[in-house]
Amino acid sequence: MSPEGSADAETRADGGVQAADGPRVGRSRTAEGTAEGATAAERRAVDARAADARAAADTVDLRLPAELMALIGGEEPAVPAADQATACGSDRLADPAAGRAAPSVPAPPGPRDPGRPALSGGPGPSRGRRSTGPRFDAALLDDLAGWGPVSSAIGVFQLVPVRPDRDLALIARWMNDPAVAAFWELAGPESLTAAHLEHQLGGDGRSMPALGVLDGTPMSYFEIYRADLDPLARHYPARPHDTGVHLLVGGAGDRGRGVGSALLRAVSDHILDHRPRCTRVLAEPDLRNTPSVSAFLSGGFRFAAEVDLPDKRAALMIRDRALRGRL
Repeated sequence: MSPEGSADAETRADGGVQAADGPRVGRSRTAEGTAEGATAAERRAVDARAADARAAADTVDLRLPAELMALIGGEEPAVPAADQATACGSDRLADPAAGRAAPSVPAPPGPRDPGRPALSGGPGPSRGRRSTGPRFDAALLDDLAGWGPVSSAIGVFQLVPVRPDRDLALIARWMNDPAVAAFWELAGPESLTAAHLEHQLGGDGRSMPALGVLDGTPMSYFEIYRADLDPLARHYPARPHDTGVHLLVGGAGDRGRGVGSALLRAVSDHILDHRPRCTRVLAEPDLRNTPSVSAFLSGGFRFAAEVDLPDKRAALMIRDRALRGRL
């Protein structure tokens, strides 16, 4: 132990005691060989000083960060102004229609007779792609609400973010189609579909439910989500900004005649056009849903792997930016 770092008293072999920062007291020997014993009072004083020195050395001055002290006290830590601007910059977009004219969505069409199996890439019962974050960040999906319409092989198509007050009855009706319910598992009262929608709309923006509007008529339901921020990313080699798609075609009359494939190609192109950092669009339909898998293949996706998810065995379908002109 170095003399500079020690506050303990040093006890010498000859019985003398020296404090680290004080003079030696006790028995001392002079050059003439004389010695004088310390009195009991002096020894007690030395012992007291040594004890004080040890106590001072054993005391640690803990200086906790202000953020930790605030958390211990139950207060919110202060956020620098720059961070507040980053965190809150998209709050005004919590209502996707804020700041722009909302797309015109005509009254939903009447019910159609269920027929062929629904083209459905539904998430299944686990539905892990939710966030409890209090702030909606439109930048997570590059402001999907503002993408606008796009021309496709079957007409003018647009993704319109869901508004439950306007769209709930229509989406709930689609969810109760037996061909859809077999994979989405949301058949039942409107409240069941409402809870499913609210779970996404109340999140941070990493998953967006939207109506697929074709030539002005709502005819499909999509969920566009950040696959790299989703539990799905644990089951495949995810890349930053991977974007996932769930789809159901609402009317039986639109199924089985290539509409689903055309929608998937249009939507994946739309995503790649508006999300420059995204290099791949993904989907994970149930492997048993052969019409859905076939539609993805015809829509420019490739089959990448079979994936065991908590609620299903899925076909991992990928549309690559680099291959979009070839498939």
